[in-house]
Amino acid sequence: MNRFDKKVELRLPDSLKWSGADRLFKGEDLLPLWVADMDFEAPAPVLEAIRRRVDAGLFTYTELPSSLFEAVAGWLDRRFHWKVDTRDLLFAPGVVTLLKASVRAFTQPGDSVIVQPPVYGPFGEAVTGQGRELVLNPLKIEQGKYTMDFEDLEAKLRLTGAKLLLLCSPHNPTGRVWEEAELNRLAALCSAYGVTVASDEIHSDLILTGRHAPIASLPGMAERTVTFIAPSKTFNLAGLHTSFAVATDETLRKGLDQALGHRGPNPLSIAGAEAAYREGEEWLEACLTYLRGNASLAAAYLAERLPEAIVYVPEATYLLWIDLRPFGLSQAELGELLVKKARVAVSGGGAFVSEGEGRVRINLATRREILEEGLSRIAQALGSVRSSGGAKAGEG
Repeated sequence: MNRFDKKVELRLPDSLKWSGADRLFKGEDLLPLWVADMDFEAPAPVLEAIRRRVDAGLFTYTELPSSLFEAVAGWLDRRFHWKVDTRDLLFAPGVVTLLKASVRAFTQPGDSVIVQPPVYGPFGEAVTGQGRELVLNPLKIEQGKYTMDFEDLEAKLRLTGAKLLLLCSPHNPTGRVWEEAELNRLAALCSAYGVTVASDEIHSDLILTGRHAPIASLPGMAERTVTFIAPSKTFNLAGLHTSFAVATDETLRKGLDQALGHRGPNPLSIAGAEAAYREGEEWLEACLTYLRGNASLAAAYLAERLPEAIVYVPEATYLLWIDLRPFGLSQAELGELLVKKARVAVSGGGAFVSEGEGRVRINLATRREILEEGLSRIAQALGSVRSSGGAKAGEG
């Protein structure tokens, strides 16, 4: 049996995804396909490292060992051929923490910050929640694929004098792996207008097709970029609250470090993260194979059962972005249908700053039988809309 088909207890009492779904979505017995963590056991070397640390019996104040930063740098070199000095790494409890700190570090209240929606909700919150001006550079769709709108971006840069751009690479929720040519064009604009880039690359290890290029590794970008990575999505360790910033430029690094303030590491997080980066590669490759299968299954199933739906098969992440506007439902109606009739919890498009109306994001990182059940529930519920005459043919 494939290790990712193994049945494990998912409804843990403290599981946000499983035990919190009914409360948060106001439903009953919902199948959760929403928040971005996996339904798979963490890699065995990670579990063993944490058990060894627990067996030591002491949970005192903890220092960050140099071996942890060496493990992170080694991982970046092996996976992306990106050579990073360990002195350029900063520890943080999470990428959202880093996003907020970057806004504080590199802008002043009232400054403009650019984001590219639809995008992970905390991008917007990091800006507006700290008294900055949110500037939207929406992605556009060309030939059935999300792309950056560079003409709009340059116009916004010229008009607003934005100091900071929050980049999501690979992109959540659309699953795009930005091509090097796209990133180079973005880099040229940021250089021309003196813009700092804070790049959330938390999904960079989850490449299903194509190749990820860290934007900081491109010519001229290291001195104006801070990059955020974490083992959380890669190895299903979100609850360990561990992430890292790569900041080659000393001024950017010191500014971000100061904005982060005091943060004490957790000894179990250290043990788990170091083991993951040193010994988790075999598990990750097997996981990626399984996720590719899930993505293919979901795309084929929806094409057959819900041909009206516009499905954006991810190039990266384990997240499937689906445009359900052809069914003619408002965001509220769509949400109610999925909760009350389909009995599934998915991430609604309204959670992604803007440009998400009528869309949903589905988490593919679960056992295949669970995914199939969720897709079946969704197809049956939306099929009832079709039978009532509400659906129109989708256009990619």
